Amino acid sequence: MTFTADFEKFKFETDTFMGKRVLITGSGKDGGIGQALALAAAANGARAVGIHFHSSYRDGFDMVSAMQKKGLNVFAMQADVTNTRDLWASRSFVKEQLEGQGPDILICNSGLTEGGYRFGKALPIIDEESRRERRARVRRDFIERLEESKLVMETKIDGFMYMTHLWAGEAVYHKQPLHLIYISSMQAIEPGRAVPGYALANWAVLKLPEILKVNLGKDSNMVASSCLMLPFIRTGMTEEYAGNEKVYGRWQARMLEPYEAAQSITDLLGRQRDDLDLGNFKLEVDGSADDLHLSWSKIDLVVSETKI
Repeated sequence: MTFTADFEKFKFETDTFMGKRVLITGSGKDGGIGQALALAAAANGARAVGIHFHSSYRDGFDMVSAMQKKGLNVFAMQADVTNTRDLWASRSFVKEQLEGQGPDILICNSGLTEGGYRFGKALPIIDEESRRERRARVRRDFIERLEESKLVMETKIDGFMYMTHLWAGEAVYHKQPLHLIYISSMQAIEPGRAVPGYALANWAVLKLPEILKVNLGKDSNMVASSCLMLPFIRTGMTEEYAGNEKVYGRWQARMLEPYEAAQSITDLLGRQRDDLDLGNFKLEVDGSADDLHLSWSKIDLVVSETKI
């Protein structure tokens, strides 16, 4: 059994998800923020919750099984968010599980991180290494690192765009209001070292709400969209850095636990839909490791123009 979350920690005093049909991408991985948001929705009155995963199918199925045993209406959805045919094929299944409708809330959370490398920085010289060997090592490193970045960017940028196109289209056609939530990172606006693809991908999604609004035109009132920039959260991808203040120390006193982040996000989404539309919101972490204070800031991306 790979489902290890403490379900009771996700019971909040909120009606944010009450009666809502919720679909969350990248929510199958045990200990992840996607799982935390799915648990928050299921534990707080959601009508139905879709647990999406691609490769984390063991964790995802275990979670769904555990939730169904509690009498909650959750279902598993496996799809590659970067594959348009795979996503289109999942459309009918998701609507069937959601009583013939699309989701009321769609949280785009799918994402990967990088092993860590310095973008544009030359590899260190190895003593007694021949020029031929160095060329081979540099070539291998160049290909492997950028392939990793490419996958990170495809998952975040392509995956979010494809999910947006699919479900915004359904919302407009069926006249069913939809709230789209894009999970980004504070590293979109404050890049950390050694994760260039991750920082770039999270920056790109900050423009999706504006792009969607322009393209929907007169139908834009059917879809509200918001971006959430999250700090360091203890997940399977960050666990190894939880005790390394060099990684997160300039932003926060300790990593957040998934249920802490989920509660803050749930509180934010409980606000008026129109107040959140087109907003980029950053979760601020203040205080000491034993006494953290969480709050939200709205970030304006300002473009200025100067004649030269």
